[in-house]
Amino acid sequence: MSHALPPTIDSVAANHWHTAAPAESPWLHEEVASRMQQRLDWIVKPPEQWCHWEPVRGGMASHNLLRERYPQAECTIYEPVAQRQALAQEKLTSRWWQLARWKGAAAQVGEPADGSLDMLWANMLLHNAADPQTLIERWHKALKVDGYVMFSGLGPDTVQQLHRLYTQLGLGPAGHAFTDMHDWGDMLVHSGFAEPVMDMERITLTFATPERLLQELRELGRNLHPARFAGLRGKRWKADLLQKMAERWPDKQADGQLSLTFEIVYGHAYKPQPKVRLEANSAVSLEDMKAMLKQPRNTGLR
Repeated sequence: MSHALPPTIDSVAANHWHTAAPAESPWLHEEVASRMQQRLDWIVKPPEQWCHWEPVRGGMASHNLLRERYPQAECTIYEPVAQRQALAQEKLTSRWWQLARWKGAAAQVGEPADGSLDMLWANMLLHNAADPQTLIERWHKALKVDGYVMFSGLGPDTVQQLHRLYTQLGLGPAGHAFTDMHDWGDMLVHSGFAEPVMDMERITLTFATPERLLQELRELGRNLHPARFAGLRGKRWKADLLQKMAERWPDKQADGQLSLTFEIVYGHAYKPQPKVRLEANSAVSLEDMKAMLKQPRNTGLR
């Protein structure tokens, strides 16, 4: 695939959803964040400066756990949407009279400066980005040398049950195609990151009713496929869809509950020392070459 764009996404719709998404953390986002935090056990050196990139949607409960894990680290909270920025300011920063403010480093809301971060944390964000390559490049720019990014998102096997039902009913695409984890790894390398580590797991949720299943999906996102139905569908259409889901759902449990599977992709990569650019006639002294070879590379991993 192209390094620039996801397989199928309407960039206008994606940008609109990014602005209009509810200022709350869906349950699945918090669950994925808690699982991604387990991967921090691999990191030996704790960050001194780190950034939580869009924590209101990514997980406000998990943000507090990260602050507890790294109480002395300076934290920057980046929220580009005004409503969510105000909520982050209210919920995720300590007031002067609160004990947490005096027990650890303060958190500030704003965009991190270039080359300022040891860790950048971005949970359940990248799969809905209209231009993920540019976003990854922004992350790379914000990190120090040897700093690292930790991120997660949805993979291509997400909600395949819904896709199959839409295909059976001739309803068009149920959502845009999510990027494969190997392509995320390629994007990281293309942006200047080194040694990306990608892995995935599947989380299956069950729902007692079609209504509850659709509610969960509405909290998580929207159909951003360019070929999605362009108009408005009425109450009768929705009632018919709910009936078809109850009758023909591809993965129904013995007790009648509807199963829905999410592929979760996790990624980790670090920012290496910049490469020495050689001109047609360049010279590197023996002393400089020895110094470069002796310099340790700190990936933060055990």
